[in-house]
Amino acid sequence: MPDLDQYIINREISWLLFNERVLQEACDPRVPLIERIKFLGIYSNNLDEFYRVRVATMKRITALPKKNKRYLNLNAKQVLKEIFELDARLQQLFVDTYHLLIAGLRQYDIHVVDEQSLHEQHAWFIRKYFEEKVRPHLFPIMLSNLPTVDNLQDKSVYLAVDLKGTRREVKERHALIQVPVGPLPRFITLPSIEEKQYLILLDDVIRFCLDDIFSVYGYDNFEAYTIKFIRDAELDIDNDVSRSFIEVMTMSLKQRVKNHPVRFIYDSAIPQALLKVLTRKFEISEEDTLAPRGRYHNFKDFMAFPNLGPAHLEHPSFPPLPHRDLPPHRSILARIRKKDLMLHFPYQSFHYITELIREASIDPRVRAIKMTLYRVARDSNVVRALINAARNGKEVTVFLEVQARFDEEANIYWAGKLQEEGVKIIQTIPGYKVHAKLMLIRRKESEDNVYYAYVGTGNFHEGTARVYADDGLLTADETITADVNKVFHLLEEKFNRPSFGKLIVAPFHLRNVMIRLLNFEIMQARKGHEAWAVIKLNSLVDEVLVKKLYRASQAGVKIRLIIRGICVLIPGIPGVSENIEAISIVDKYLEHSRVMVFHHGGIEKYYISSADWMTRNLDHRIEVACPVEDPDIREELRTMLDIQWSDNTKARLHGTEQPNAYRIPEVPQDEVRSQVAIYEYFRNQL
Repeated sequence: MPDLDQYIINREISWLLFNERVLQEACDPRVPLIERIKFLGIYSNNLDEFYRVRVATMKRITALPKKNKRYLNLNAKQVLKEIFELDARLQQLFVDTYHLLIAGLRQYDIHVVDEQSLHEQHAWFIRKYFEEKVRPHLFPIMLSNLPTVDNLQDKSVYLAVDLKGTRREVKERHALIQVPVGPLPRFITLPSIEEKQYLILLDDVIRFCLDDIFSVYGYDNFEAYTIKFIRDAELDIDNDVSRSFIEVMTMSLKQRVKNHPVRFIYDSAIPQALLKVLTRKFEISEEDTLAPRGRYHNFKDFMAFPNLGPAHLEHPSFPPLPHRDLPPHRSILARIRKKDLMLHFPYQSFHYITELIREASIDPRVRAIKMTLYRVARDSNVVRALINAARNGKEVTVFLEVQARFDEEANIYWAGKLQEEGVKIIQTIPGYKVHAKLMLIRRKESEDNVYYAYVGTGNFHEGTARVYADDGLLTADETITADVNKVFHLLEEKFNRPSFGKLIVAPFHLRNVMIRLLNFEIMQARKGHEAWAVIKLNSLVDEVLVKKLYRASQAGVKIRLIIRGICVLIPGIPGVSENIEAISIVDKYLEHSRVMVFHHGGIEKYYISSADWMTRNLDHRIEVACPVEDPDIREELRTMLDIQWSDNTKARLHGTEQPNAYRIPEVPQDEVRSQVAIYEYFRNQL
């Protein structure tokens, strides 16, 4: 029996390979031009979060004493070396692609200009825009006066300005200016000239007008270079029992702002003298990641790059479709009572969720609504609907996860708002995140309490529901709704562990149930019977389950994996995984659903889940997997999986000698782009 440990890819490297697939979308000429620019933004934003979390963790590990490192079975320094090497290769591709796309815009008479390539007609416009819009948001800091860098923001771009004067008495000094993206757009549209469109970045507007800021102090020579921090995003949770968990989280968030930089990005054109001044002032050592880059940073803002050209430079819109079993102006609760339904976002509209809460808030027979919230939209109609339900006298209970990474502040804000309106907020469980996506409605019908539930794979978030591909089950099944109620009791009673009838709940059972299901397939294969599994996840990391998949392959079980993100398993290895095939689909929508199907001796078992197969999800989160028993919904899910498996346009192969190779059929076939095909599948049902 081969040592299976040698066939597990490092998860950090696998994540970088996923982000390379995002970058491939920016490189792909089949993708509309503006969308390609937006994929550069997605790639950049992903990479920033990777450094803030994963690289920061690796650096923490390198600082551990040797005796502690031994237990981790990880050479963090070697991993960091591989990360930096792969990042450098991808960065060069990123830069080349950016210049290619900017040149491509010029073919459509869209010109991105800087302060040195302006038309004379634009100078007056920029001066006026600066005085009226920009200057009120600028608060320059003289570097010599800056007592600490703790309050410099790591999600912002700064201009490091070298100030000089021709008069002898004017001494050279340095200033920092935060580029105020947020209050102002990063891209400013300039007046068109002879039918040509022009854009300038906010950074360059400030560069053009530096004399308006500093000439009053005698300076007449200005050079500005972009810099950016990326800080460690881990939170140190204080266990002071005298404070509520929300108070502890609030204090930890303030501490995050002061965390040490794990990466310092700067314009490679910056003079060495100024770079030394900055690194000394910011206490950045050689052990920190110094990243020389181009003129512009924070490419995440390019996710909002405007289209000044023809419509075909962006993806055609696919408006959400109505659900064939949910006619307008009819009771959703009544339809759920008749049969199970499943919503598939973004192909179908998220408004069914808010309409369901709205209906429940007005229905005089509804007594209570319970929900888990992990991430919500900034201007959330879901939260508004819950507040309205409370105002209508319903008992509304919400578990709002204040530990949702990078959404902590927003969730603390919403927790306060909900409490003000009389909504009961269940406190977070320290050490565990609640990642399950659940809603429960209790309704009085003929003197009985009847329950309606929603179990989903994605957040109750109107924004992400337009771009994340997720599934959600609406059901009145008595066992499932009773189980959902038990999950809420579990949250309220802080781990008074119940038994469940149909739901599979982590951290209690989820891994073990998946192992049992795979063991059944192994047993069937060894008997010479048909045995297979189809598993769709965001990430496959848990080594116990990876090794079980390897053993299933060795027994002859046919396994198809659709893994968008991290996949530490290597398919196709003779004697180890030759019965496993694995693809990743990266396209317009982010593939976020988790679906598992097992042959199970011909009595197929279908599940949707909030959980990826990652150790953190299986051991340190409250997650739910739910069986799908309705034959119509099972057919929908299987059709969607079959369409995705047939994708020959956006599918990449995991584990090949050439990472992220596009799947090209051996025999020429018609083009299958699964997300378009799935949209057409649902449209044809209407």
